[in-house]
Amino acid sequence: MPYVIPLNYVYKDGSFYFHGANEGRKIDILATNQNACITISENYGTMVDPIPAKTDTAYMSIIANGLVEIVTDLNEATAAMQAMLDKYVPDYYQAPLSKKHIDKYQSSLGSKTLVLKVKPTNLTAKENKLNKQMLYYSGRVVTQDMSRKSTATAINPTNESRET
Repeated sequence: MPYVIPLNYVYKDGSFYFHGANEGRKIDILATNQNACITISENYGTMVDPIPAKTDTAYMSIIANGLVEIVTDLNEATAAMQAMLDKYVPDYYQAPLSKKHIDKYQSSLGSKTLVLKVKPTNLTAKENKLNKQMLYYSGRVVTQDMSRKSTATAINPTNESRET
């Protein structure tokens, strides 16, 4: 049965790193099947257009396939966790993460934390860039866009003629 886990991650040195408890459903599944699919999606906002069919979402998405490995090297695990701290809470801590913390940490439920990684064997990405002039905001209504030249901008963001 497919199993999807939302998680915090960092992409470092060509691999995705994440962490979690050393027990539970995820670990049980990995014992028999290390195949993984990672999906990352960033939503940059909705872009409006007076023509409903041209209303669109700005986004970036990535899909990566690979095998999950438990990181056993303490230096690599510490570097991955430090990279996660740098990503999610930059400049919060005054000192780097210690290897001892990674090696000894247990959750409030008593489980040890594992650092895991997926080195992608297949990676695809897709993006639809944001046209800031057409970004939807609460209170924006279609009549604001009907009377402006931005309708042409929504269709042709550079506002250049397509006739040649």
